[in-house]
Amino acid sequence: MSRIGKLPIIIPKNVDIKYNETEIIVKGAFGTLSQNLPDVINLSLENQILKVGLKVETQKVRALHGLYRTLINNMILGVSEQFDLTLVLKGVGYRATVQGKEIILSLGYSHPVNIQIPADISVEVIKNTTINLKSCNKELLGLFAANIRSWRRPEPYKGKGILYKDEQIIRKAGKSGK
Repeated sequence: MSRIGKLPIIIPKNVDIKYNETEIIVKGAFGTLSQNLPDVINLSLENQILKVGLKVETQKVRALHGLYRTLINNMILGVSEQFDLTLVLKGVGYRATVQGKEIILSLGYSHPVNIQIPADISVEVIKNTTINLKSCNKELLGLFAANIRSWRRPEPYKGKGILYKDEQIIRKAGKSGK
């Protein structure tokens, strides 16, 4: 068995779970998420504790065991607490604003960058340079943050770019470092 896969998942009181052989649906205060399950994964629910089991055990199936246990746990945490990410804009003139269903970034290009905000994600801009992202879907949140970050990756010479909160950039000396 997988070390991660055999850990039980404790379900909070405000979360409702429905599952069958092929799908699991998790409902909570912040939304509803669903995940398709492979036929080798077996779920059992007893006293608000969900256990992920296996029908067959091979090396590939053991890897799926830990993966799907983590995916289900992230779904439960997301609908009960929500995930949040913070992006920081570092650079002269770098700014962000939210208008309707899109975020507008000024990143030193000759034009503003407009990015559509997915329906499941809430975006809040603080002091024009800090972007707070919240969602119950961890995968969608990470993809959206990576999409925003891809417009200006942090560079090692001046430290400018779009950074995750508390991210450290390893600086290079440049031409004067000889």
